[in-house]
Amino acid sequence: MQQSEQPVLRDIVLIGGGHSHVGVLKRFAMNPVPGVRLTLICRDTHTPYSGMLPGYVAGHYSYDDVHIDLSKLAEFAGARLYRDEVVGIDRGRKRVICRSRPDVPYDILSVNIGSAPKVGDVSGATEHAVPVKPINGFNNRWLSLLSRLENHDGPMTVAVVGAGAGGVELTLAMQFRLRNELEKRGHDPDQLHFHLFDADQQILPTHNAKVRAVFAETLANRGVKVHLGSAVSEVEANRLTTECGDTLAVDEVLWVTRAGGPEWLRDTGLALDDGGFIRVTDTLQTETDDDIFAAGDIANVVNHPREKAGVFAVRQGRPLADNLRRHALGKPAKPFRPQKKWLALISTGDKFAVASRGDLSLAGSWVWRWKNSIDRRFMAKFNDLPAMEENAALPDTGAAQNSEEASQAISAVAMRCGGCGAKVGSTVLSRALGELRPIEREDILIGLHAPDDAAVLTVPPGKAVVHTVDFFRAFIDDPYVFGRVAANHALGDVFAMGAEAQSATAVATVPYGIESKVEDVVYQMMSGAVEVLNEAGCALVGGHT
Repeated sequence: MQQSEQPVLRDIVLIGGGHSHVGVLKRFAMNPVPGVRLTLICRDTHTPYSGMLPGYVAGHYSYDDVHIDLSKLAEFAGARLYRDEVVGIDRGRKRVICRSRPDVPYDILSVNIGSAPKVGDVSGATEHAVPVKPINGFNNRWLSLLSRLENHDGPMTVAVVGAGAGGVELTLAMQFRLRNELEKRGHDPDQLHFHLFDADQQILPTHNAKVRAVFAETLANRGVKVHLGSAVSEVEANRLTTECGDTLAVDEVLWVTRAGGPEWLRDTGLALDDGGFIRVTDTLQTETDDDIFAAGDIANVVNHPREKAGVFAVRQGRPLADNLRRHALGKPAKPFRPQKKWLALISTGDKFAVASRGDLSLAGSWVWRWKNSIDRRFMAKFNDLPAMEENAALPDTGAAQNSEEASQAISAVAMRCGGCGAKVGSTVLSRALGELRPIEREDILIGLHAPDDAAVLTVPPGKAVVHTVDFFRAFIDDPYVFGRVAANHALGDVFAMGAEAQSATAVATVPYGIESKVEDVVYQMMSGAVEVLNEAGCALVGGHT
């Protein structure tokens, strides 16, 4: 990680590892803001690039070819990576609520989590359809589906719901890959049947007539049956029904339509559109809260509505990073206007692609090679990272939003002596430790419930006391996870002696900084440690910082 010698004054928290946020991380890595710390919260350590997913499905790319290593990119940017799922935002307390860890405080927040399929709107779709979005979980769903299809005996019917660019491209990529796999296994590829459904009267409705004609001909030549003008109304275990009453016996159903925002956004108080997407202004700040930004599929730029396409998320990376930087420095954000026409390169699965921009249409194998070159150059920006020199500049108190933060920053630097002068203040410790809930034991007379200079414990007659101490530098930038690891490591030495863990004292070194940032680091780290200690029946009774 690109460690800084400066105290942290402002926390920018990024929810989701989407295309916009990888751009933010790269730009902050190349030009960091003194006193500003980035934290990325994401369920996965690798995020897929949507432009190359059809090629991955078709078998042209490996997993590494189409995924950006978020842990490597975050380390390059000097950002913390917290692996967890966000389930809410407490705007009053300025906290991000996670599923499996303590809340994460923020000064500035950005949301780039893509969209989720609204399969719940159609009877049976949740139980019997495979959603393509969100794309960060696509690989596991695809590998599971591929295994089922490859091991299927006899005729096989696959239905894809959604005939936009994503649905058409995925259908052709899957068909190309599966026919090849069946031929390799000596099976008849003609037993594979694909059907494409959409409520619209035409495929690729946002593209020009020439592009639609190319894909209509391709689908027909490849034997894909297209069903338009009637929405899918019900999905059963092996059957799909449309609103006009048509039914189709199916083995698999993929869902590439009806995307929307996650349900937890409705509890944030942020302004949302009818699809559950966050309404944002031209600066990518939410209409409701200037300290919260949003980009990519999850954002609806109300003055410039555009379709949900990866090209817009990529293009929003630069203005989002610039406005996050400006907002952190107390400067006004600048408006961003997306392009009215954009280049779409849509593949047919067999290393053939169509270029679409406004009324322009070009097709051929050379277009696929062009697309491949563009995509690989894009991925190289985030996976082929240069070495960075550490920045040891003095803290920029201009990043502070008021004189109190600036004075705290100066105090944090002045505090960097050794011994007792380097202790974390009692007020900070009281607040951080006051939220912890270590277990209670009758043999602990004085512990965290009545903190003093030292803890007092009783030792039952006939028992011996085992003492151990561990101390090592953090090897991970997530203090909560490090706290869990450290506690497990220390308990292991007790268990190795055949002893029962009774109590624990903690020795913790935390980065210097303003009180609120130090308090959060202590709380996150000790929360992880106390969870592990409590599980072992061991009470935290005190310690030193």
